[in-house]
Amino acid sequence: MKFVSPTEFAKDKLWSVQEYSLLCGRSIASLFSRPVYFSDIFTQMDSIGIGSLPIVILSGFFTGCVLALQSVSSLKEFGAVSMTGTLVSLSMVKELGPVLTGLMVSGRNASGMASELGSMKVTEQLDAMRALGVDPIRKLVAPRVSATVFMLFWLTVISDAVGMLGGGLVGVFMLGLNAHSYWRTSYRALNYGDVVQGMTKPVFFGFIIATVGCYFGVSTKGGTQGVGKATTQAVVVSSVMIIVMDFLISRLTIGIFGR
Repeated sequence: MKFVSPTEFAKDKLWSVQEYSLLCGRSIASLFSRPVYFSDIFTQMDSIGIGSLPIVILSGFFTGCVLALQSVSSLKEFGAVSMTGTLVSLSMVKELGPVLTGLMVSGRNASGMASELGSMKVTEQLDAMRALGVDPIRKLVAPRVSATVFMLFWLTVISDAVGMLGGGLVGVFMLGLNAHSYWRTSYRALNYGDVVQGMTKPVFFGFIIATVGCYFGVSTKGGTQGVGKATTQAVVVSSVMIIVMDFLISRLTIGIFGR
C-alpha cells in the first residue's frame, strides 16, 4: 500500500468531491437541454426498475413479516397487540421501505454502473465517444440518473405495500389478529407528513446511487483491477451516503411536520 502525506490525501479527497459535484451538475443540466436520449432512459428504466423488482419485493415482504412477529411479542407486554398494524405501516413507509430499497438497488445497480462505465473508461471507449462529438455525461450518466430517481420512487411504493401485506399475513394467519382491524389501524396511522417523508427519501437515494456509481465508473484507473476497485467503492460510498441522507431527511421532516 502506498503511503501519502496528509496534505496530499486531503487534496485528493477535495478533488474527488469537486469532480463529483461537477458530474452531478452536468448530469442535471443535460436533462434540460437537447439532445435528450429518451431511448437510453427507457432502457435504463427497464434494467434498473424491472430488474430490481424481485429483490425489492422479497426484501420488503419479509421485512414486514419480521416486523409483525417482533412487534407482537413486544406489544403483548403492554396489552397493545392491536397497534401492530400501526407499527408496521409507520416503520415501512417512513424508514425501512425507502432505506432497504435504496440499499438493495445500490448493491445491484451502483456496482453495475461503476463496472460498465469503468470498463468503457479503461478500454478508451469514452475517449472515442468524445472524439465523435458525443458527450459521455449526456449519453451515459444523465439517462442513468433520471431512470434511477424515477424507478426507485415506485420501487419504494411497491416495497411499502408488500411489507404491509407481509405483516398483515403474518398477523392474521400466524398471530391471530383481526384482518379488518390490522388494515384499518395501518391506514389511519399514516398522515401527510409520514407519506411525504417516506416518498422524499427515494428521490435523493436514487440520485445518490446513480451519480456515485457513474462517478466511480468514469474515474476508473488501472485497468481491470481498477474496475473491481471502482465497483467496490461505488457500493460502499453510495450505501454510506444513503444512511447519512436518511438521517438528514428524517431530521428535516420531523422538524417541519412535528413527527
